[in-house]
Amino acid sequence: MIILDKSEIKHLLDGLDLVSPIKEGFKQYSKGKCIIPPVAELLFDNPPGDVHIKYGYTTNEKYYVIKIASGFPKNEELNISNGQGMILLFDQRTGQPLITLIDDAMLTDIRTAIAGQICTEMFANKIKNIGVIGTGRQARLQVRYLKNVTDCRIVNVWGRNKKKSQKYKEDLLKYGFDVKISKSVKELAKISNLIITTTSSEEPLLHESDIKLGTHITAVGADTTSKNELDISIFKRADLIITDSISQCKVRGEISHALLKNLISSDEVIELGSILSGIRRGRTSKNQISVADLTGVAVQDLQIAKAVYEKYLKVKNEI
Repeated sequence: MIILDKSEIKHLLDGLDLVSPIKEGFKQYSKGKCIIPPVAELLFDNPPGDVHIKYGYTTNEKYYVIKIASGFPKNEELNISNGQGMILLFDQRTGQPLITLIDDAMLTDIRTAIAGQICTEMFANKIKNIGVIGTGRQARLQVRYLKNVTDCRIVNVWGRNKKKSQKYKEDLLKYGFDVKISKSVKELAKISNLIITTTSSEEPLLHESDIKLGTHITAVGADTTSKNELDISIFKRADLIITDSISQCKVRGEISHALLKNLISSDEVIELGSILSGIRRGRTSKNQISVADLTGVAVQDLQIAKAVYEKYLKVKNEI
């Protein structure tokens, strides 16, 4: 079995198209061609952290995947990456392990950023100002991947920690973004027509009254049952509610809170793959408010692991 570390994986990612396979994965998932069991989860209090195990396969294809990804916020105090984990790819016909990708959750972050890029491309109006709630790794990647779909380079960021907000500003300047630090989420929302939420908050940060017409929101921080960045009233006001997985959003993420309070029904939620396939419609007017709640689906992990593995085989054969 092949074992690759983070530096080797980074080398293979150079020039590799990941958007197309991830789009295809979403399509296959929404067509019912993927077997994706419920997420397995471990939650810790001292120190705080969570571990997600996602796994599955697409029928009549070559591989199946098991991904373990964790987030331990206090790791930074130990100079260790908050994200940890690995992805294991197996032969679907024999069960043989093919490759282990020890990536410190890097591939999880990348596939999440790509899902955000896809949602911005499909649902956002012409972007005048990018609003980002949070200052961590995902807050950086979400913006960096937007360079592929918008020429907007103005970012307003809000974070709880002023030093981290300043560091965020300095880091994104290297990628050509002009970052302004907002004093509040409300201030950020009033000037942004694209808002990306990336925190692990368990209390709503963004409220319905903050949002202006025509805004698209991509929420990626709430990937457990307890996390919650969006006030549920946002979903009542939204014209278009998108998720990567309807079955998953019923039990975790932002939408689950609105469903629990009977503020919306699951019939009002549309899967991203159904819109990508043309089965359902996306945004139909500039004034609509759209919300994409992304909790991450194993088919994304399958597609990115498959792409890395097949690139590895190609490079090996060329040597």
